[in-house]
Amino acid sequence: MTLIADLVVLGGAGLWVIEFGTGGRPSDASGVLRVGVHRGGPLPEGPLDLFDILFSADPAAPRPWVGLGPVGIDPALVALEARVEAQPVAVAVAAQVLRMTLRLPFDEALALESLAYSMLLASGGFRAWRAGNPGRERDETPVQRVRIDAGSRELGIRLSRPSRRNAFDARMRDELCEALAFALGHPDAPPVTLSGEGPCFSAGGDLDEFGSAGDAGEAHLVRSLRAPARLAHELGDRLTAHVHGACVGAGIELPAAAARVVAHPGAHFRLPEVGMGLIPGAGGTVTIPRRIGRRRAAWIAISGVEVDLATAMAWGLVDEVAT
Repeated sequence: MTLIADLVVLGGAGLWVIEFGTGGRPSDASGVLRVGVHRGGPLPEGPLDLFDILFSADPAAPRPWVGLGPVGIDPALVALEARVEAQPVAVAVAAQVLRMTLRLPFDEALALESLAYSMLLASGGFRAWRAGNPGRERDETPVQRVRIDAGSRELGIRLSRPSRRNAFDARMRDELCEALAFALGHPDAPPVTLSGEGPCFSAGGDLDEFGSAGDAGEAHLVRSLRAPARLAHELGDRLTAHVHGACVGAGIELPAAAARVVAHPGAHFRLPEVGMGLIPGAGGTVTIPRRIGRRRAAWIAISGVEVDLATAMAWGLVDEVAT
């Protein structure tokens, strides 16, 4: 068995940091996370394609840069180094998927994400996380997870599992797919709103269910056939997502597929999956880069950093703040 240390030596995993102005060039090894750092002066010109994340000391640096301010860069690099050390395979796969996602049509990018996610379910990094975070007995109560409100002018779809902070499980995924398919086929093609009941839009995937599929290949096929993000994308301009509170994992990956995202004050966003040895698996490697670019998406996905509402607005992850 190849050890992680061997993967790093071979260029299959690791972190490569280039300080602009030093004359260095990022590694082109496919599994290495490539980070460019700009600490002062004019922003570098020229090709930046090899970089997965770009940090700038200018807090107002434009896309594709992550503006952290002069005192924010070193802590960010320390956090990335720790994440690479803890989950080198998941970091490498996340970087590889994000390099390709914008080159592919939406549906093919979803398939790529699902393939990578399913493979990581069998990885040592995820198994170690699952062993340290054993799942509890799952809630199998046949309670409705998604509700449809058919008004006279619009169709409302609401996540309705507030006691579990609208955690996405297989039942919710299936019911949401049915609701979105109903909206797509509605003969009047009304505007559609997506929202969540309770204290937050969604705290993400139901952790008690992670890794419960007996066959990773079959799980990929199910995920491909039952993809709420694809249906949300197909609704096009008809769909507006209204989010509030914690929007974690699927809780931002899915809304990002909507044509418009309206956030309530206090909303905040996070992608925790890489820390579990996985990558975003509800469409996030597809929907979020299409809103904020792949370098900023790589930063929030790989670091797991929480994004506040002001940053989400500035980057385009959110289109409007509700008043």
